[in-house]
Amino acid sequence: MLRELNIRNFAIIDDLTVSFFEGLTVLTGETGAGKSIIIDAVHQLAGGRASHEFIRHGARKAELSGLFQITNNHHAICEKLQDVGIEIEEDSVILQREISEKGKSICRINGKLVPLSILREIGSKLVDIHGQHENQELMDEKQHIHLLDYFASNDISSIKDKYTKSYHDYRNLYKEIVQLSNDEKRSIQKIDLYQFQIKEIEEAKLKIGEEDELLDERRRLSNFHKIFERANIAYDAISGEMNGLDLIGKSMGALDDIAEIDVQFKEIHEIVASSFYSLQDASYQIKSILDDLEFNPERLNEVEHRLTQYQTLKRKYGSTVEEILTYLEKIKEELDQLVNRDENIRLLEQKLHNLEQELEEYALQLTAVRKTSAGKLSEAIMEQLRDLHMEKAKFIVNFDTLKQFDVNGKDQITFYISTNVGEPPKSLPKIASGGELSRIMLALKTIFSSTEGVTSIIFDEVDTGVSGRVAQAIAEKISAVSYHSQVLCITHLPQVAAMADQHYLIRKEVEDNRTFTTVSNITIEERAEEISRMMSGAEITDLTLQHAKELLNLADERKKETKVKI
Repeated sequence: MLRELNIRNFAIIDDLTVSFFEGLTVLTGETGAGKSIIIDAVHQLAGGRASHEFIRHGARKAELSGLFQITNNHHAICEKLQDVGIEIEEDSVILQREISEKGKSICRINGKLVPLSILREIGSKLVDIHGQHENQELMDEKQHIHLLDYFASNDISSIKDKYTKSYHDYRNLYKEIVQLSNDEKRSIQKIDLYQFQIKEIEEAKLKIGEEDELLDERRRLSNFHKIFERANIAYDAISGEMNGLDLIGKSMGALDDIAEIDVQFKEIHEIVASSFYSLQDASYQIKSILDDLEFNPERLNEVEHRLTQYQTLKRKYGSTVEEILTYLEKIKEELDQLVNRDENIRLLEQKLHNLEQELEEYALQLTAVRKTSAGKLSEAIMEQLRDLHMEKAKFIVNFDTLKQFDVNGKDQITFYISTNVGEPPKSLPKIASGGELSRIMLALKTIFSSTEGVTSIIFDEVDTGVSGRVAQAIAEKISAVSYHSQVLCITHLPQVAAMADQHYLIRKEVEDNRTFTTVSNITIEERAEEISRMMSGAEITDLTLQHAKELLNLADERKKETKVKI
């Protein structure tokens, strides 16, 4: 649940810290006092779209932080946090977000910088914000299938995963066939290009390591005169007229004569002797190389030509010989596919047909599960609607079959409802009023709240457009949801405010020509006054105050009855 919310320099909020608790927390206050701003802050904290307009006038940035308590080790966020290297410390997760003047954000989870996408993914699993405009989900018929599948998630998830994988394979294969079928001219051009490239590479007869050998050979041939001159100098110094080897030989012989007489010369003799034989061996090698040295300008030209060939092919096909040879194998395979295009298309079409049969089977299974779940959902919603004084409502999940597969199968799902006796059910978006939509969405939330797994559910004026006994029913339904998840609710209905476990009053004050929003957790006496104001407006009378107290007492009794039922 959301334990603490801190807001700085956000809209008209200067610096505000609010603590929240289990159960139902309501936020009330005059219109424009800043109730929705608090919800906007939570929405931003959960990864909502940022804007520099959220920053309080005169400030450089807005700062938001929220402390969430996670008592379930199997909560949906645990694995995701582990994947990004974030630990949950003392059952707590802290979300932080800074919004700059340019609208850019810095996001942190438990102090670690994260991308906005991660903050949004984690936030969506911690907070579910349901506002008066969120009923658009019900108004969009395309969303109805997702609501049904969510209700049936325990039974449908396995089949849907299989269908989704097959569907993506089917779409990719279909695109490949279309591309092969429609791209004949380009295929002919590719065949000519690949045949030329294969011929060019194969005729070059490239060898791994040859280029390095050629570079060494070119270096030797290009420096022939220097090598010949310096090698002769070295040979002459060791074995020529300079007679360096003879002098070392004399030194070796002299040391040999005294090595047995004075042991300290023995090791010196061994060093000199080793040097003598090493130099002698080096002399033989230099002489052998000199005897074989021959300046060959034609060979130098051949080497240069071969190296140029390597460089040309590397510019075209890869930075190394290995890459060129890998590319050669690749285009050989592609050439084979292009040359045998018709046969490949036939084989792919057969594979596509097999996938269609597999999809058809999975789609039938999806439909079967959905129809079973649709009946259960209809009954559950109508039961909730009866509690919300829509006793005559008839809710139906309508099924139509698509001609083609789509990402959800072949079912087109539309919620139908009839709110008046004798009227046939029609598409919900076409006939439901705003108040009815609020009650239907609240019915869904009540059904889903025990399994949704979110830490906090926020209702932002979802009770708009209702009054009287319907308002009381909505109040009791929102309270019932709070037994499964922490609920924060902005309301203008006294019935909802009376059901609160905690009641925060939002006020707007002016100090030094600046507007501030304040939040206070009001006492039971102050609650009676606030509910009285909500019933009568600005003027509080003894009668409205008495009515407010009665409403609070009634709410306490209703909550006790609900606890007994649960």
